[in-house]
Amino acid sequence: MKRRHALLASAAAGTLMATSLLAVTLPASAASTGCAVSYTVQSQWTGGFSGNVAITNLGSALTSWTLTFDFPNAGQRVTQGWSATWSQSGARVSAASLSWNGSLGTGASTTIGFNGSWSGANPVPTSFALNGTTCTGAVTTPSPTTPTGPPTTSPTATPPPTTTPPPGGVAPSLRVSGNRLVTAGGATYRLLGVNRASGEFACVQGKGMWDSGPVDQASVDAMKAWNIRAVRIPLNEDCWLGLSGSPSGATYQQAVKDYANLLVANGINPILDLHWTHGQYTGNISACSDVNATCQKPMPSRQYTPQFWTGVANAFKGNDAVLFDLFNEPYPDAANNWSDMTAAWKCLRDGGTCTGIDYQVAGMQNLVDAVRATGATNVLLVPGLTWTNDLTQWLTYKPTDPRNNIVASWHSYNFNACVTEACWDTQIAPVAAQVPVHAGEIGQDTCAHDYIDRLMTWLDRNRLGYTAWTWNPWGCSGGNVLIEDYNGTPTRSYGEGYRAHLLTVTP
Repeated sequence: MKRRHALLASAAAGTLMATSLLAVTLPASAASTGCAVSYTVQSQWTGGFSGNVAITNLGSALTSWTLTFDFPNAGQRVTQGWSATWSQSGARVSAASLSWNGSLGTGASTTIGFNGSWSGANPVPTSFALNGTTCTGAVTTPSPTTPTGPPTTSPTATPPPTTTPPPGGVAPSLRVSGNRLVTAGGATYRLLGVNRASGEFACVQGKGMWDSGPVDQASVDAMKAWNIRAVRIPLNEDCWLGLSGSPSGATYQQAVKDYANLLVANGINPILDLHWTHGQYTGNISACSDVNATCQKPMPSRQYTPQFWTGVANAFKGNDAVLFDLFNEPYPDAANNWSDMTAAWKCLRDGGTCTGIDYQVAGMQNLVDAVRATGATNVLLVPGLTWTNDLTQWLTYKPTDPRNNIVASWHSYNFNACVTEACWDTQIAPVAAQVPVHAGEIGQDTCAHDYIDRLMTWLDRNRLGYTAWTWNPWGCSGGNVLIEDYNGTPTRSYGEGYRAHLLTVTP
């Protein structure tokens, strides 16, 4: 359903909030001015760092803005930035608004960010100005009766939340408690992050393991600079089992283990997603007719998929920081041309012979059983129908798990059927009231972020997690692409909007 191409950072986080007061003399006709700024060092490494700047306009509405500040150290430089046009002359740094974030009403906020270099020391700036007005955390209002006299000041509203960088140490072990994911200590936890595609297709398309993209410490540090707490990793059944592809078998398996373990060590929860599977399908809305795992099939096969999950579960059992997404986007309802939705839901849960699908299907119950037979206790994500955009009967056809450790997997793109708050309230919220729901893929194919902004507002309000598609530099003209490069430069404006949002939310 979606359109897609088939740094060890120290936890040093410095935050500055401008709070001192400054009086200026303005003519009576001048608009009120005022601003507050929160500057955060997201991550820092030898010679480099990533910064985040949250800006709140406390004065009259603005149609455009420029933020300026001076670095205290001559060795500090902005090397790349996002959500603004960045420039630097000497110590003076300027960040000018873009077309989509220039309008700031009274009390409105926006977040911008940058990567930088430093030598000697990396102190935080001590003063910021918005359109030439020093950001003091106060509002300056000209008096109509004394146009040349001193202005009045008033206290500001509570400043916007500062960024919460990923925690030090390893990612938390997770389990289901009621309708929430919780840590081992019982604290509610949301999975907030991205998909890192290519493990599903590169090995069967002659592109190596990760489509030539890095999966090293520097690439993980770039993710941490976005406040990413979870990475969903699509996988290929044939390559894991050694049926086809290169690398495949033990080499492919080890690459997946190494990447997952690296993420866990950096405080990021991996979600291992079975994306492409074996089984020839030539039915309605056929993705491809190849029996090998070279495309998205409507359902997993009973021949190989339980074996795949047995292998993955044995590889990661005992590490409950790793989650298992049992199957990416089922569409047995499309395979039977939506002629019998009850039969489609039964196919999803029970498998066997399903209308429109030529091979024997593995249902979600088969896959839950395969994982639990190994003794693995990892959290399992179970999808719905219609490329997992439909959860209407999910509770009725939920597979049985002796661990009661199941999350409902939901995908939401602007081109899906369920794309309004009213639909989410009636179809998704009832499921979320009983079990955790995770939006494993969210996105929009317009390269903008208006749809995901609405969606994330709803998900945040309901305390649900989400992982956006995709952390791959494929160019946003194809839609749903977050980055320009693996250094984490966001695409404009889809990536810019998503990054800005991640930097304001907590698990």
